[in-house]
Amino acid sequence: MAKIKSLEELMKIKENALKELKMRDSEKRGKIIVAMGTCGIAAGAKETLKAIVETLNEKGIDDIAVVQSGCFGLCDVEPTIEVHMENSEPIIYGHVTPAQAKRIIEQHVIEGKVVGDLIVKRGEL
Repeated sequence: MAKIKSLEELMKIKENALKELKMRDSEKRGKIIVAMGTCGIAAGAKETLKAIVETLNEKGIDDIAVVQSGCFGLCDVEPTIEVHMENSEPIIYGHVTPAQAKRIIEQHVIEGKVVGDLIVKRGEL
């Protein structure tokens, strides 16, 4: 790790860390779980996770928790994410590329419309 050269740089690191922790807060209106087992990572889950966090930040959405989990057991449709919104059943989406992640945020999280062509499962695993 590079040496921190100023108090300002340290404060920026702290600010970024607090933002990331806030994204994991369970007192939110919804939660997005990204499957990060080895099969998911090999299929591109890291890029999908990054796209989710970036899109939420770009849209100014801070009431959705973003968390990582192990494998969902759906290796053939990785990367997979599970979207839990208040007062609705969880939806598991498959083949979630960064572009699809942005689409899910815009349609499901913001507009409240399930993205039908990416659904793998409705309800709990």
